[in-house]
Amino acid sequence: MPTNRDMLAKGVKYLAGSLPLMFLGPIVIYNAFMNQHTNWHYLVLAIGIILCITSVFFAFKGIKTITDAFFDGDK
Repeated sequence: MPTNRDMLAKGVKYLAGSLPLMFLGPIVIYNAFMNQHTNWHYLVLAIGIILCITSVFFAFKGIKTITDAFFDGDK
């Protein structure tokens, strides 16, 4: 049962893209809560939440792609 290396590399790229977003999203959310006195508070908060959701999406997609590369080699 060989490993599909192209699919494995694609999954690692998804996880590598998710890693900066895992740190950037909470930083942006924290910044939004520290600056509640400005009018940009809700926009910055929405951007931070979108970054966190995107990070989780890429992490799950990367893990699914890696497991498909290991276990679904006969497709």
